[in-house]
Amino acid sequence: MWAAWRRGESLRQIGAALCRASATIHWQIREKGGIAPPSRSRASNHLTEAQREEISRGLVEGVSLREVARRLGKPASTISREVARNGGREAYRATKAEAATWTRARRPKKCLLSSNEPLRDAVASKLMQDWSPQQIAGWLHETYENEPAMQVSHETIYRTLFIQARGALRKELTEYLRSQKQIRRTLKLAPSNRGQITDAISIRERPAEVEDRAVPGHWEGDLIAGAGNSYVATLVERHSRFVVLARVTGKDSETVVQALIERMGTLPEQLAGSLTWDRGTELAQHKRFTVETNIPVYFCDPRSPWQRGSNENTNGLLRQYLKRDEDLSAYTQKQLDAIANRLNTRPRKTLGYKTPAYKLNATVALIG
Repeated sequence: MWAAWRRGESLRQIGAALCRASATIHWQIREKGGIAPPSRSRASNHLTEAQREEISRGLVEGVSLREVARRLGKPASTISREVARNGGREAYRATKAEAATWTRARRPKKCLLSSNEPLRDAVASKLMQDWSPQQIAGWLHETYENEPAMQVSHETIYRTLFIQARGALRKELTEYLRSQKQIRRTLKLAPSNRGQITDAISIRERPAEVEDRAVPGHWEGDLIAGAGNSYVATLVERHSRFVVLARVTGKDSETVVQALIERMGTLPEQLAGSLTWDRGTELAQHKRFTVETNIPVYFCDPRSPWQRGSNENTNGLLRQYLKRDEDLSAYTQKQLDAIANRLNTRPRKTLGYKTPAYKLNATVALIG
């Protein structure tokens, strides 16, 4: 079940393979928060189930415990304790002894976050500021570099959130996660299918300096959609991952290009290098955009969203605020700027847990 879950199979597929109802599979997985429990193992010097069967047979034969120990190559004291703790010579049963041994072997370890109140409060506070567990873990490592007690892995935070039996973080804090899901799951990205652009300049003609992210001022862009055919234009600077949002009133090229001209026309010269877009027809008037802003536009290959990976990742982050079932046209530009600011002041793993705003400001100051 857990192997199929990690492969990304659906509950229905897993249930069909195991001849169980999908609801049963869901209950089992939900109880563990979608996180496979660690497999248990037996120490090499411990008695095995087969050896316990030999003990049981020896007792039935009426041989001494010392003789049983000799047959198994074990100390007589080991066999004596095994029989005594599992009912004695008359009541010893191999199956029951095996089950009881696994039960006694459990050593429930207290969750790190439940035993460290300052660490728990710091994690909960950052979750409520929409930080991801990975961002929190990175920030703790940077901030408390010499205090191991104030550091925790992002995996531990996820486990504590999703496995409520640990009792450290409130279940309500999962609402602050970007996905807002209650269980962890493998995600698969479906390829996109966009139209053709006249006189499009291929991403393959883009200068090498754009590819290596060494020089700031090169942007990736896209539209994210909401309910009722509403959209918001998203722009991400490749070097710093700085985010700019633009309110648009429609998806037609004239509207989108005009909104981009207004937003990017305010950029300082050193940040007006290039724009990379996908194959969406909303940028069919890319020539007008280039004339107005002096920023060349490069287009990705068809069905290749990974070629603007920074923008794709940022769009995923933005879904925490701009939901698919929301009317995005209701947001004002001021509200969109506030959302962008939240992302720009959150630490990013790819930036060494610095914020995009810090990275951009430091770079502009350096070359300005």
